[in-house]
Amino acid sequence: MASAENVPTPEKAPKSHAAPPAERKARPPVDPSVLRHRELKGGEFWREIPAFANVSEEEFLDYKWQMKNSLYGEDKLLELMEGLAPKAFVDDVLRGFHLAPMAVRVTPYLFSLIDWNDPLHDPIRTQFIPVASRLTMDHPMLTLDSLHEQADAPVEGLTHRYHDKALFLPLDTCPVYCRFCTRSYAIGVDTDVVEKVSLKVSPKRWEEAFAYIESRPELEDIVISGGDAYNLAFKHIEAIGMRLLEIPNIRRIRFATKGLAVMPMKILSDERWLDAVTRVAEHGRKLHKQVAIHTHFNNPNEITEISRRATNTLFERGITVRNQSVLQRGVNDEPETMRLLVKRLGEINVEAYYVYQHDMVQGVEDLRTSLQTNLDIEKFVRGSTAGFNTPTFVVDAPGGGGKREAHSYEHYDRETGVSVYSAPSVKPGQLFTYFDPLHSLSDAARADWKDADKREQMVQDALSAARSHQGQR
Repeated sequence: MASAENVPTPEKAPKSHAAPPAERKARPPVDPSVLRHRELKGGEFWREIPAFANVSEEEFLDYKWQMKNSLYGEDKLLELMEGLAPKAFVDDVLRGFHLAPMAVRVTPYLFSLIDWNDPLHDPIRTQFIPVASRLTMDHPMLTLDSLHEQADAPVEGLTHRYHDKALFLPLDTCPVYCRFCTRSYAIGVDTDVVEKVSLKVSPKRWEEAFAYIESRPELEDIVISGGDAYNLAFKHIEAIGMRLLEIPNIRRIRFATKGLAVMPMKILSDERWLDAVTRVAEHGRKLHKQVAIHTHFNNPNEITEISRRATNTLFERGITVRNQSVLQRGVNDEPETMRLLVKRLGEINVEAYYVYQHDMVQGVEDLRTSLQTNLDIEKFVRGSTAGFNTPTFVVDAPGGGGKREAHSYEHYDRETGVSVYSAPSVKPGQLFTYFDPLHSLSDAARADWKDADKREQMVQDALSAARSHQGQR
């Protein structure tokens, strides 16, 4: 046994000295602009539109009035714009109607939120009302169903791409039609440039989907989309929700709707629809299964005091609401705009879930941004609020690779605009390419994309670089 005198004396850790009170510095007073997310548009703002000047609050907050007075088709919309917007702008819209892949449908609520002093640059107008002057040539690598939703559909209206999740499309209509819709191949009526795939309401077709879900024990998570779940009758909401919850392997279901962003008054005035969703959510809790609503706000101007009232109603009923945004040029591609959107979502108890890189959709190349824009905005937004209220920025890989974190590319050539992703848990061994919009590239790169041989070489070079990167790991 070592003697006491031979035992080494451990070094003493240096003492920690707290700063004296006099040296502690308080944070400076907060700039009021930092709290902008709490400032939601309120009052009877719709009365500023001449056609709605005499509409009472009771009428405006009635979803039936909103549906009845929705601006569907060019005639009604153009009539309302007369006197609100310059003639040159109205003519621009008229030309845009005939070049767009999506039909136009806008609620009075959305129409009232547009800044008619500058409609050309308004972020809400940009998403829903096409103007010919802003349209640009589609990328040569674009396809109509870029995400291969139909190719990954074992039965009509059900896409099974991920191992444990499926996308169920019970209908093909929405309360509004977004220009950038990734399902422009099916949603809404035929347009001058797209003949749609039909996904009409059909309980018989639905039953085929349910039978498939029951036959696949690995499926645990079902997204009920469309179209838009807002447009499902209350009895169908309950029937679909309860049917899925009773399937033993299903653990989670989500109703996907843009309705909260474009017609929040439905939550406030359609008691039967709200009660149906509530009964499904309550039944899910009894079965220890999750039921949520996924919605779609893209710009902070879309969030109003009416939005807050609607989301508060859902919050009081214990229904989780998550948001999925699409990154769009002129809508939310400025870092400060995205940060304000994320903070404002938190203000109304909506979880910021995803921000998608804009899909390669026909006729809306003007709305797409480069992948680098996505990466820069994500870096800026992260740290602005709690992690659970910070969205994940993703690329839904063309060709059916599914959602990939934007930063997780195998290769990204910023000169050609080609990024390459892998999806080992979705489609192992495959590589998936995304292409920056031509307007974000140099003149030389744009010229190369017009050459079919150079186009093929750029894609092959990117794939080779991605495989080399994989081999180095």
